Amino acid sequence: MDSPDELFDHICLTVFGGANSILNYRLVAAGSMNQAIYLNTEKGAFFLKSNFEQEADIFPREREGLDLLRENCNLYVPDTVAVGQFEDRHYLLMHWISSSFPKPDYSSRLGEGLAELHMCTSRQFGLDNDNYIAVLPQKNTWKSSWTSFFIENRLEPQLQLAFYNGLIDQEFLQYFRSIYDVLQDFFPSEKPALLHGDFWTGNIMVDSKGLPALIDPAVYFGNREMDLAFSRLFGGSTNGFFEAYQQVFPLEPGFEERVPVYNLYPLLVHLNLFGKAYLPGIQKTLKRFAG
Repeated sequence: MDSPDELFDHICLTVFGGANSILNYRLVAAGSMNQAIYLNTEKGAFFLKSNFEQEADIFPREREGLDLLRENCNLYVPDTVAVGQFEDRHYLLMHWISSSFPKPDYSSRLGEGLAELHMCTSRQFGLDNDNYIAVLPQKNTWKSSWTSFFIENRLEPQLQLAFYNGLIDQEFLQYFRSIYDVLQDFFPSEKPALLHGDFWTGNIMVDSKGLPALIDPAVYFGNREMDLAFSRLFGGSTNGFFEAYQQVFPLEPGFEERVPVYNLYPLLVHLNLFGKAYLPGIQKTLKRFAG
């Protein structure tokens, strides 16, 4: 980790007006996209996330997503203290989530909270602005059809990015697109629901009360089954979560059959972020549905 002292001084001055000081800090995570730091200050504990990405609006879009979550469900979402830039580094400062052991009803509370979020609806699929999933642009142009939105705003941008970056060839590109005909009457007809958008275990935490908390959203109004499918992609669904969701907001029959198709999107995202190790999962779904 490069020395962050100048960044800390900038934050203390611009965010707290100089009326705060760093007692200690530690690196929480450091990857190719973001650096995450725990800050212990005179005014409490904070979570600082920063990066050097060219897209300066990644963290402002994340703050807007956190606000939408906080306004539309009763799950804990940490307050955003500040979003800013120091030299060529962008940062987001939030209140620190002090973790505890999950309560016995943790999973059911998560299911109920997600169902509540999905009850916030819109007339169309999309969002007023584009945003990001991780550091990849996420197109949110409004569409009246979920199938059109899923193909044009979710699959195609990631597919074209993978082709541009040499992760797939022309033959695979055309093979992937052969699934589009199958999708025309594939999804249930439902109102667009407010989604977390990046709903996997890494973005779900246990707060100080032992209850679920949400972070790192990629929000938009979409088919609510997207969040539920994503929760299963890396084997992270907890016992009682799905059952609790179903009791509050039952799904249309056939969800299990649709899960692999929804997860083509996050698999493409992971392909573009982390490389060809995610191609076999995509190929497995294509073989099943595209022939």
